[in-house]
Amino acid sequence: MSESVLARWPDFLELTKPRVVALMLLTALIGMCMAVPGLVPWEPLVFGNIGIGLCAGAAAAINHVVDERIDKNMSRTTNRPVAQGRVTQTEALVFAALLAIGGTALLAFTVNVLTAILTVASLVGYAFIYTMFLKRATPQNIVIGGLAGAAPPLLGWTAVTGEIHAHGLLLVLIIFAWTPPHFWALAIHRKDEYAAVGIPMLPVTHGNRFTALHILLYTILMFLITLLPFATLL
Repeated sequence: MSESVLARWPDFLELTKPRVVALMLLTALIGMCMAVPGLVPWEPLVFGNIGIGLCAGAAAAINHVVDERIDKNMSRTTNRPVAQGRVTQTEALVFAALLAIGGTALLAFTVNVLTAILTVASLVGYAFIYTMFLKRATPQNIVIGGLAGAAPPLLGWTAVTGEIHAHGLLLVLIIFAWTPPHFWALAIHRKDEYAAVGIPMLPVTHGNRFTALHILLYTILMFLITLLPFATLL
């Protein structure tokens, strides 16, 4: 069994959505760099990013399991490991559990408990609240669920400082406002596929013109959020 798993390591790596996780870690690193003057201490830099990355990979693996039926019927995701049967649902869930436990323990014992708690909350928000419920329930799915994906800068901030600060929350707001336009543009392109699998993305429920207007509005909102430090003297 172990040899079989080892031989399929590329599939298990794919479960973690490494490119997405890499972008999340980049934003976590930005949070770390902005949290303190000078160089980031090596312990939160190394262990913080590893722990956050492991938990993000766990959330991604759970997403593969929950969305297996959807993934099979969308061209963008049809070749994913669980959808193609290269990794079973049980294997994916065990893998996700190991990543989540390892990442949480690493954060709690080598970084700080606050970062561990916030990271677990982000995992639950994405893998369960968004993937299992919101994604299928409302065209505002990505607006509400986007908060989990916007958390990494705050996680990076707390990993270094051990506290939640307005500056870290501002970074979260910027990514929170950026997320819907990003996903809605993709949803317009994949509108027919989302409709076929019953996912109520905004272009499916309200049309492309309505979605384009909201992309513009959220883009303006994101720009205004970036001005908050000047307006509030943060």
